This record gives sequence, structure tokens and C-alpha cells, in this order.
Amino acid sequence: MKSRIELHHELRQRILNLPGVTERQNAGIHENAFFVGGKMFMHIHGHVHCDIRLSKGDQARVLAEGKARRHRWAPEAGYVTFIVSDDKDFEPAMDLIRVSHAHFAGQQGVPQMEPPTEPPRTVITRS
Repeated sequence: MKSRIELHHELRQRILNLPGVTERQNAGIHENAFFVGGKMFMHIHGHVHCDIRLSKGDQARVLAEGKARRHRWAPEAGYVTFIVSDDKDFEPAMDLIRVSHAHFAGQQGVPQMEPPTEPPRTVITRS
């Protein structure tokens, strides 16, 4: 099992791999704040406490589906909270982070990653 520091490091690397993302450490009350196009879209408190800003519609959907917790201090700004406790939490966390990133990158005109495409399949027929 990974330590909280190892989880934090891997999470940061995954976030920084998103297009156009920059990080500011110790940005106000946020230990690690992540920006796209100059707009903060999420931050991490401690090692694994992720506060992710979503559009109001996405926030309502995510909370209704139980995919994140209501943010304690700024739910009116669209924030939700997700705790990364172990490896199995990376993908659900990154799903929420990608939704946030896409929303804020789109507002800022930041190019998005192209979805992966499947390679062409070769069909072998027998005569």
C-alpha cells in the first residue's frame, strides 16, 4: 500500500499531465493549487484531500450520484471534495478532475487532449 506522500506525488503528476495545467504551491490557503488558462480548477489540502471545482450542473450530478462529498466551505462556488485514500481512488478522482479541467479549459480556450482512437483492425478471412 502506498503512503500518503506517494499517493500525493502520483496524483500531482497525473494532474500536471493534463493539457495546459500549471501548479502554484502555497497559493493562499491551498497547499497545491492547479490552474488551467489562469483559472484555479482544483487544489489539494494535505496530501490527499482534493477540492475540485465543477460547473453547477456537474456539481449537482456528482453529488446526487455520490461520487464526491459536498465541499465544507465553498459549495456555492461549485466545489466538491474527494479523498484519495489508496490506488483504487485515482481513477474516480481523475474522472472528476478531468470534468473540471475540461470545463475550465474550455472557458479559457485551452486545447483539449484528443480522445484515444482504436487502431484499425485487420480482418482475416479464409477462402
